[in-house]
Amino acid sequence: MSEQTGKVDDSQSPPQIKKKFRKGDLVKVDREKYSNSLESKASDTNLPEYIFQGPGEVLLIKGDYCQVRWRRPVPDVWISTYHIVLY
Repeated sequence: MSEQTGKVDDSQSPPQIKKKFRKGDLVKVDREKYSNSLESKASDTNLPEYIFQGPGEVLLIKGDYCQVRWRRPVPDVWISTYHIVLY
């Protein structure tokens, strides 16, 4: 916040991330991005290979997360948009 004007200084705000996924998009998990994330350290280390091979379909988007349905008889999962890429 600027002391003179009392307004928030936008030059130091983090850049706004545009949504890069839409409902119905086919995606897969980027192994490198996921492996280096905090989520990977808090989760099971033995993940199924199909999430990295894809495709999964985006069902819903809420904030920075997408609900993805895989073409297998498994539950839908919420994945950070940072960890997935278009198929």
